[in-house]
Amino acid sequence: MKVRAAVLESVGGQFHVQHLDLAEPRVGEVRVRVLAVGVCHSDWHLVTGDTRHPMPLVPGHEGAGVVEEVVPSRESRVPSREPISVGDLVALNWAPNCGSCFYCTHDRPNLCETYVEAVWAGTMLDGTTRLSRKGEPIYHYSALACFAEQCVVPAPCCVKMPADLEPEIAAVIGCAVTTGVGSVINTAQMRSGSSVVVLGAGGVGLSTVMGAVLAGASSIIAVDPLESRRSAALALGATHVLPKAEPEAIRELTEGRGADYVFEAAGTTGLQEVAIDCARPGGVIVFSGLSPVGSETNIPGSTLVRQEKTVMGSYYGTANTAADFPLYARLYKEGKLPIDRLISHRYDLDQINEAYDDMLKGVSVRGVVVF
Repeated sequence: MKVRAAVLESVGGQFHVQHLDLAEPRVGEVRVRVLAVGVCHSDWHLVTGDTRHPMPLVPGHEGAGVVEEVVPSRESRVPSREPISVGDLVALNWAPNCGSCFYCTHDRPNLCETYVEAVWAGTMLDGTTRLSRKGEPIYHYSALACFAEQCVVPAPCCVKMPADLEPEIAAVIGCAVTTGVGSVINTAQMRSGSSVVVLGAGGVGLSTVMGAVLAGASSIIAVDPLESRRSAALALGATHVLPKAEPEAIRELTEGRGADYVFEAAGTTGLQEVAIDCARPGGVIVFSGLSPVGSETNIPGSTLVRQEKTVMGSYYGTANTAADFPLYARLYKEGKLPIDRLISHRYDLDQINEAYDDMLKGVSVRGVVVF
């Protein structure tokens, strides 16, 4: 079938909306009619080259839609995963998990090793793409390629959501919310009553603020140079905001010690180094932002030892998406996670370049492309 999709031809280019051929799903795959896709900075890393990936490709990894076709797998279903049927609303999981590898059986499905090679090759598990143009392959970003009217994805990428959930909410649960809230709840397992610093107040950082509120933080300091994002952080529950990450200013707000937990949500190596200074002795520092491939962060070993600081990485919020996506949807419905406040702008697919301009300028908090 023919579908309209946004294509990135090469590093440094723009997204171009055009018609592509989408092949039928094969065994263990699902075809989804896309309803909403979040405008996430991770896709912009493809434009800058900070993330290396085969091209041309269709980006988009924070999506939701309705299942149109399912080709069941010959393998037995993973017990914890709810079966998917035609007509289901699904949030798309960009880190598919098999349920049987070492990491899946040790409660770390976000680190599943079965799909890693194929995902970074931009293909399905069999090494081929379902997207093409004049017979030439177009690669899939993060196993999803959901900046398109329809996408074919591995079945584990689909997590069933409540039928009455807004597709835009389901979409942002698929990346920003799961990464940010999960970094607090799953990775850091933050204690109630803690002081928190969040460095970077984009989609992931603001979701981290929501996670800290949910976990019962006593104070939340959000740091971002953009006034619009500082305002959004206050609206979501931050107690203080700062335009710049200055350890001394943070110590002044935390009884002279530094924060119990510091979350670096921007993926900037310099900010990661500052994050270590913002934590108190015995504090925890969590890196949840994606740094450019090949970048390095200076971590002072003597400080970690003498002050017993802990530095942790958080990939996709240490998520078990089959359980976490529905949990975050339920918390949203109960009024405990105000996910709707993240979404500030809506765009048509033809406005995708405008959407990324707005993101980079800080005009939008979280933009969503709606179909």
